[in-house]
Amino acid sequence: MDASRKSSDGTAINILDSSKSTKAATEAAQHGGGGGRKGVAIFDFILRLCAIAPALAASATMGTTAETLPFFTPLFQFQAQYNDIPTFTFFVITNAIVAGYLFLSLPFSIVCIVRPHALGLRLLLLILDTVMMAFTAAAASAAAAIVYLAHSGNPSANWAPICQQFNNFCKSVSGAVVGSFITAVLLVFLVLLSAVALRKH
Repeated sequence: MDASRKSSDGTAINILDSSKSTKAATEAAQHGGGGGRKGVAIFDFILRLCAIAPALAASATMGTTAETLPFFTPLFQFQAQYNDIPTFTFFVITNAIVAGYLFLSLPFSIVCIVRPHALGLRLLLLILDTVMMAFTAAAASAAAAIVYLAHSGNPSANWAPICQQFNNFCKSVSGAVVGSFITAVLLVFLVLLSAVALRKH
């Protein structure tokens, strides 16, 4: 509350209560911190939009990859498909799940923009982003190992490279792996953003 006193000439002088000024300073500090968290939340939303595209493209590219060598008869053909290798099947499923998760997480990211002090929701996104990042990195790394063998083979194990014959197949799966690694990197940034937002609390 405000206190007042009169000077010697009768003029009233208002004295601002110190508790009110302290409260105003605290509200101003909170408003400034909320603005910083809101900026982080907006950047988080943009990154999620950007991460959906490479994850979906990686899953779709790998899932539609197939090549048949043209110089064999219809009764005797060599064909390469993604589902011939369980690692590539895991890759397709994982990236599809990650793309779906990123899409479903967009409304939660919007809530974090509107309510930058929502600590529980930010913590939930941090945990789920970390899980998805681990799955994406595992799928991309496993697929990258298979792609390397397809390109280079392994003389010690008598595994011949197949990319000399299935050139288009190898190009497609290599591009899908690159897209998955891009998604993993973007998820790393999402985890870091969530950690920064939580640290500001």
